[in-house]
Amino acid sequence: MYRSVNEFMDTVVARNPGEKEFHQAIREVIESLWDFLQEHPRYMHSKILERIVEPERVLMFRVPWTNDRGEVEVNRGFRVEFNSAIGPYKGGLRFHPSVNLGILKFLGFEQVFKNSLTTLPMGGGKGGSDFDPKGKSDNEVMRFCQSFMTELQRHIGPDTDVPAGDIGVGGREIGFLFGQYKRLRNEFTGVLTGKALNWGGSLVRPEATGYGTVYFAKEVLATRDESLEGKTVAISGSGNVAQHATEKVIELGGKVVTLSDSNGSIYDPDGIDTEKLEYIMHLKNVERGRIKEYAAKYDVEYWENERPWKAKCDVALPCATQNEINADEAQTLIDNGCFCVTEGANMPSEPGAIDIYLENKILYGPGKAANAGGVSVSGLEMSQNSMRINWTREEVDTRLQNIMRDIHGQCVKYGEDGEFVNYMRGANIAGFIKVADSMLDQGVV
Repeated sequence: MYRSVNEFMDTVVARNPGEKEFHQAIREVIESLWDFLQEHPRYMHSKILERIVEPERVLMFRVPWTNDRGEVEVNRGFRVEFNSAIGPYKGGLRFHPSVNLGILKFLGFEQVFKNSLTTLPMGGGKGGSDFDPKGKSDNEVMRFCQSFMTELQRHIGPDTDVPAGDIGVGGREIGFLFGQYKRLRNEFTGVLTGKALNWGGSLVRPEATGYGTVYFAKEVLATRDESLEGKTVAISGSGNVAQHATEKVIELGGKVVTLSDSNGSIYDPDGIDTEKLEYIMHLKNVERGRIKEYAAKYDVEYWENERPWKAKCDVALPCATQNEINADEAQTLIDNGCFCVTEGANMPSEPGAIDIYLENKILYGPGKAANAGGVSVSGLEMSQNSMRINWTREEVDTRLQNIMRDIHGQCVKYGEDGEFVNYMRGANIAGFIKVADSMLDQGVV
């Protein structure tokens, strides 16, 4: 048995060299679990830790496709099928130049615990490619997706592995991927989630991650008799999650003052209202433009090549990507009055930032709990596909709110420490117990 977290991490790093995001994700979970594991040694004796950090299956394949100039291009495709102890593998596909095996292993590992927290029967997985859809024509994206799915279809299915969208994979890409799967397999099944409504999608799925993050923030704030009404909120990103988080914050009476993309951030002290949000959605979803254009249109500050965390706010919702808040930025947030950070992205806070949140005992909702809304409604989409029915918008939204409330309750149950709730520890322990107990029930497999 391992005597310390560091001793265990030494073996993980040695077996997975160079995969720093994967190491970071594992360390965060193991540090949260360590005292719990000492009190429940059966998990250590059964080598659950060694088993749970090792993917059940890793797929890597080439993806050749032809661009509009008739030239052949080659990308890498991946699918990390991490853990199926509580259900078929479930997790998004990411198309972005930064995609590599280490990042997908980190995302797949996080997905295992996130899916466990939803209470739905879903295992954890993640996949994608280093393909960049930005600047590509619809036909180029279609040809890439068809080539990607030609290989991936051998390994997925409604009872095996059900991918969804992620960064760079929206409704357009899901449509092209599903069309190719259907053509090759001659079957119409719920093999992908995030589908369009008229061919098997679920209402509220596009909004689910952003809405869920805000619903979780609402539950967290309520523990201090607070709400989003009248609060100033800083949000990063300007894609799907950020857009719908902004929409829900506005609906609940908060004022969103920032959004961002990879080139910089906008700061609008008057707040982004519904009309401004409609412009942003058209800019990002239709024109594929940059957030800088918002600053020019509405004559607000644009912080080039800067993240939004110097803005004064009560609540911060990081909704962009991993490691987007460092320790200095976390301290700046707190110095400027922020008392709640709820993560809409996967692992957006660096370890140093998390240490600062916990030291200052602010309300901190980690991504594996707070951004579980997307995969929750994906699970609800799977249920509707299996039953060949469609629930109303109100039914899906009510189920989503109940799931986020249940996730919050699990975090409080395992994270309470006097009057303070360590949501990170609570989320990690709650997610771990369900997966680990299922693995023990199923034997050494």
